[in-house]
Amino acid sequence: IGCEMLKNWALMGVGCGPDGHVHVTDMDRIEKSNLSRQFLFRNTDIDKFKASTAADAAKAMNPALNITAYQEKVAAETEHLFGDDFYDKLSGVCTALDNVEARLYVDQRCLFYRLPMLESGTLGTKGNTQIVVPHLTENYGATRDPPEKSIPICTLKNFPNQIQHTLQWARDWFEGEFKQASEEVNTYLAMSSTEQYLDTLQPNSKVDTLRLIRRTLVDERPTSFEDCVTWARLTFEKIFNNHIRQLLHNFPPDQVTSSGTKFWSGSKRCPKVLQFDMDSKDPDAGMRNHLDFCMAAANLRAGMYGIKGNFDEEYFRKVLHDVIVPDFSPEEGVKIAANDAEEEKNNDAPMGDSTDVQANGILSSLPKPSELAGFRLSSIDFDKDIDDHMLFVAACSNLRALNYQIPCEDTHRSRAIAGRIIPAIATTTALVTGLICLELYKIVGTARKEMTLESYKNGFINLAIPFMTLSEPTAPAKTKSMLKGVEWNWSPWDSLDMNLGDITLGEFMIYFEREYNLEISMLSYGVSILYSFFANKKKVEERKKMKMTDVIFSISKKEFPPNQLFIILEVIANEKETDEEVELPYIKFRFR
Repeated sequence: IGCEMLKNWALMGVGCGPDGHVHVTDMDRIEKSNLSRQFLFRNTDIDKFKASTAADAAKAMNPALNITAYQEKVAAETEHLFGDDFYDKLSGVCTALDNVEARLYVDQRCLFYRLPMLESGTLGTKGNTQIVVPHLTENYGATRDPPEKSIPICTLKNFPNQIQHTLQWARDWFEGEFKQASEEVNTYLAMSSTEQYLDTLQPNSKVDTLRLIRRTLVDERPTSFEDCVTWARLTFEKIFNNHIRQLLHNFPPDQVTSSGTKFWSGSKRCPKVLQFDMDSKDPDAGMRNHLDFCMAAANLRAGMYGIKGNFDEEYFRKVLHDVIVPDFSPEEGVKIAANDAEEEKNNDAPMGDSTDVQANGILSSLPKPSELAGFRLSSIDFDKDIDDHMLFVAACSNLRALNYQIPCEDTHRSRAIAGRIIPAIATTTALVTGLICLELYKIVGTARKEMTLESYKNGFINLAIPFMTLSEPTAPAKTKSMLKGVEWNWSPWDSLDMNLGDITLGEFMIYFEREYNLEISMLSYGVSILYSFFANKKKVEERKKMKMTDVIFSISKKEFPPNQLFIILEVIANEKETDEEVELPYIKFRFR
């Protein structure tokens, strides 16, 4: 959408006047796959930054275009760059984002600075546009789509029947083994004592977490790459052989339920045990899943511990051939949930005194944090665009699929499913961008006509049906309050604006009381309470003599960046005469 939008703007003359300017940002670099759908890029642009390349291409179409490119994400951590002074000079914001979290952040910025926002998105042949106009329409975050339907835990853990289930399971396993394990170990090592760490753990997961730390830090800690290869081979045996044998021990292939039906029927596929075979090649995906799993897992494991890895097949074959795999016998008394209700019941089971005994026993077998001063593990975040990550997830998913006789998928198709990638279609993008540009003309407006809510349109399209509808945006929700004796219906766009400079807390309270005839009972900045009627009187008097910024710094211990002009304050206030609480929006306090 971003490339198409810049092309349209260059041809429309947006940002071409003496006071006009377009700011574009994207932290990503151009990949080969982008060339099929982002036509401002060429083969020679691969690995260059998207924003600067797209800006140069748009400027080549219209040399009069004033444009500045950035390589930063728009988020809380870049507010030193995209702060009050940046938004102060904008007339509006147009998003071309690929996730809801980023959209919600930008929406909050537009709400605060009262800027129009042009929002759009595509999903294959589907597309939508939303126009957000200050005080006239609701903001983007005012309504949310229902959450996506998740796969039941029980299906993922023991009864998969689709490749999507095995891929999600493989991703979760990756997360637990290569990210969460190292993060838990690092948290433990950062503590001053084992007792301090124990206090941070949830009672229900305490024992499992400590077992994970012991396994990662003591029992299975590698000292060489050969140890990592051995670990990968034993892990294969554990999850694709031993676990399946335990499952079939609990629920034999001929098991019948209390109603007389076969347990392994319908969506429940009876699994089969996998025997390790380095030369095994899957006919569906054309992958050597057994060997690929061991090679990818060993290298990821080595990366966690800072050990140099390699993908030398001859080396792997030699080491794997010499690994001694211990015999396995199914255990009695192991509980495996047959459905989600049983799973929930097992998780909610009360923890007895034995849990604390177990936890203390495991804790005593761990090295003290002081004994491993300076030692840390590298946490690995799954990234579908990193081939080593995808090789592991695809092989792991395929082995799980082979357990349950589910057709396998190759790395390319697995990447699309695991990353929930739906190919972008140029015609959908062009249509959505065209609709946004029509709304941009309305926002820029004309002196001859004042725009009303009915003038703007949100668009919803599906080129596959084909379907297209335009609807009026929804007006913002209002909250009724009495302020200065007058009824005030305010919306999320409103705030109590104060431009008083960096006055003292006492001066602020006096001004607020005189201006609004309200008495403050609590004043807060984020999670920090600056004033409350029940606070220590001596401390309150001390704070009243301090500048607002000094009060906030004394509590939060965070300096204000030089480009920050505003402070957002939340207030609880009461009518002076009736002592009734008045519902108010936030205070937008300008201190510079």
